[in-house]
Amino acid sequence: MKIKAIVTGTTGMVGEGVLLTALNHPDVESVLSISRKPCGITHPKLKEIIHKDFLDITPLQNEIKGYDACFFCLGISSLGMKEEDYKKVTYDLTIHFAEVLARCNPQMTFCYISGEGTDSTEKGKLMWARVKGKTENDLTKLPYKAAYNFRPGFIKPVDGQKYAFKIAVAAGKIYPLLKLILRNHICTCEDIGRAMINASINGYEKTILENADIELLASRKKR
Repeated sequence: MKIKAIVTGTTGMVGEGVLLTALNHPDVESVLSISRKPCGITHPKLKEIIHKDFLDITPLQNEIKGYDACFFCLGISSLGMKEEDYKKVTYDLTIHFAEVLARCNPQMTFCYISGEGTDSTEKGKLMWARVKGKTENDLTKLPYKAAYNFRPGFIKPVDGQKYAFKIAVAAGKIYPLLKLILRNHICTCEDIGRAMINASINGYEKTILENADIELLASRKKR
């Protein structure tokens, strides 16, 4: 089975890494990138839509039909943000996008990039963790074939990424050492991309994937 996938956040580190992994994966037939600005990548498998208002993607309904998976990597740091503003970008935007996509592709698998430490109870002290937790919880209620929440910790970018954080690139040079020290709190963008592809094709036994799950699923053979 080969899949057709939608990827968001392709001008961010995780989204770009997942996109590159998907484009180079033999089980991905085609990829649609939806972003606010061009990702700067050309590839025979890639189609790109530039759309400014992610709080209203209804104009894209005809163009997003017929896809098997969505790798939702769009996100923003909560640093310095008020909860209302962070919720609008993190929760409202994501749920709207996912609801429209579900109507167009009910048999789709939706993979969401969350973060290590996300609060599933929605009641903790950390604002970002509560908002992410609510986003995760409500995504799993939508009528998809399956929805998975990925919670990576530190992420090593794919070699050659344009949108990777400088600290991530620097730390990636000593990744083997960091892996020994932070074994269950670290993974690579390629791990995330491969895990999302494998989840879309074969599923996974958990809906919340921590770093160890991401690494395990990424290494699984095609059934």
